[in-house]
Amino acid sequence: MSIPNEALQKLVQEIESQAAAAQQQINVVRSQISGKQREIRMLQLTSEEVSTLPSDTNVYEGVGKMFVYSPIEGVDKRLKDETSELKSDVDNLGKKLLYLETTHKNSREHIDQIFKSGGRA
Repeated sequence: MSIPNEALQKLVQEIESQAAAAQQQINVVRSQISGKQREIRMLQLTSEEVSTLPSDTNVYEGVGKMFVYSPIEGVDKRLKDETSELKSDVDNLGKKLLYLETTHKNSREHIDQIFKSGGRA
């Protein structure tokens, strides 16, 4: 049984659009992952620097256009919390990336299969 040319064209176009959308989302997710990894590294470096300070050192955090005194323990805890939250985000983005890559691969395989079969079902 053969699929009509119009239906075949429509099917291929739909699969190609899915593959293109998946590729665009893959690029977006990859850039989000790299940005979050960069933030994690900055937080880790800041945490290392804060941990080397003596416990009686005054530490100030930027709030808007001003700086507010914060105890070292509070700053270190905030840095660690933000780091763990970003690591969780990176893990979730990794799962999303895997899904999108699988979707893109499957779309490409479907298109190849359609062309190899010559439009026969």
